[in-house]
Amino acid sequence: MLTIYGRRDGKRERCCDGQSRRNFLKIGGMVMGSLSLPDVLRAEQQSGSSHKAIINVFLPGGPPHQDMWDVKVDAPAEIRGEFQPIKTAVPGIEICELFPRLANIMDRLVPIRTMVGASGAHYSTECMTGRRENNPPAGGWPSMGAWVSKMQGPVNQTIPPHLSLFYKTGHGPWGEPGGGGFLGIKHAPFRLVGGKGETSKVDNMVLKNMTLERLSDRSSLLHAMDQFRRDSDKSGAMDGMDAFAQQAMGILTSSALAEALDLSKEDPRLVERYGKGDPEFRADGAPKMTENFLIARRLVEAGARVVSLNFSRWDWHGGNFSRAKQDMPMLDQALSALIEDLEQRGMLDDVSVVCWGEFGRTPKINNNAGRDHWPQVSCALMAGGGIRAGQVIGETNRLGEHAIDRPVQFGEVLATLYHNIGLDSKNLREFDLRGRPQYLVDEGVTPLKELV
Repeated sequence: MLTIYGRRDGKRERCCDGQSRRNFLKIGGMVMGSLSLPDVLRAEQQSGSSHKAIINVFLPGGPPHQDMWDVKVDAPAEIRGEFQPIKTAVPGIEICELFPRLANIMDRLVPIRTMVGASGAHYSTECMTGRRENNPPAGGWPSMGAWVSKMQGPVNQTIPPHLSLFYKTGHGPWGEPGGGGFLGIKHAPFRLVGGKGETSKVDNMVLKNMTLERLSDRSSLLHAMDQFRRDSDKSGAMDGMDAFAQQAMGILTSSALAEALDLSKEDPRLVERYGKGDPEFRADGAPKMTENFLIARRLVEAGARVVSLNFSRWDWHGGNFSRAKQDMPMLDQALSALIEDLEQRGMLDDVSVVCWGEFGRTPKINNNAGRDHWPQVSCALMAGGGIRAGQVIGETNRLGEHAIDRPVQFGEVLATLYHNIGLDSKNLREFDLRGRPQYLVDEGVTPLKELV
């Protein structure tokens, strides 16, 4: 897999002329080196090609549901906390005052206030696979991106369908975007960022001396990729690779991927809209890189089908409110900018966005002004993909303890995302390593009827 380090401190589409999308891209690749990403995208747009995609934003640690989308103004002080609700663009829907930008575009959003079924453990598994981490089938559960990669394949032969902006974290499970499972490593995500003090032997394809902060330096990025290719050739690695690995090497050193990662190609005013991120790792969590929200959009625009990213560290057993005042405005800016950006580019109906964590937090504030683990209920925020937006799904009781109306399973969200991207989660299946049939979601799990 490809790694760019963070700082230490399917069906074939046809073009209008009858050419397959694959052939069109093959022809276009002959001159790729002289084209910028906007040029390539314009050419694809003129060909009539498009694709659906998913951006999965994971908040490691368990974000506090009652301080985000489900503020409990009528609860006692030891539960309500410091924040007040604010009105949104949709009458009757209120969210935390730290999210004014998202409040202004609530007509494009759907807060889910009643996520249930969490294991209570600090894993990303439920948000990546829709299943718990225990009792996996032979080979393990494929992640959402792996299923999409298997069922739909690449849009663009030089852009992997399944990409990860997950930083590897001190707490390992927070840095896991999900793998290929029994579908195989071919469908695991290409990782585009590394970790703090990266030492994993698995990450054997590394752009040397390339940090995420240097992506804006076009010459440094291209130099790193050129050096990567030369080193591989000198070592004889290319000769010993199978066909898939050679294809992967071509992807890793493609100009299309470099262009997608290069934020210097964007209007500085747009980059500013997403906010200035913080590359410092948050203890055993991830950095607060708001720029990755923009990179995710560029990767989708370039041809990725599923892009996942992790943002900060939300395990706030102490200082819940002081940390919220730091992290939530950054999330508000980056996430709202992403949704508005997709809409302005005419991509929002094709690109689904989900933002969530592994569980919620205790209604009662502890003695350290924090909230502890609460798997009974949590929250999520969805947008795009053609869903019926401008509504709230679910209701918790007065104290935010449990769902009293419309509990939502993690698998239901994934089933909805699969539906949005064009996959029939009920009937599509593959066989695990023991030859047993496995489906995209558990039996009986269906897309959210409120949204599709």
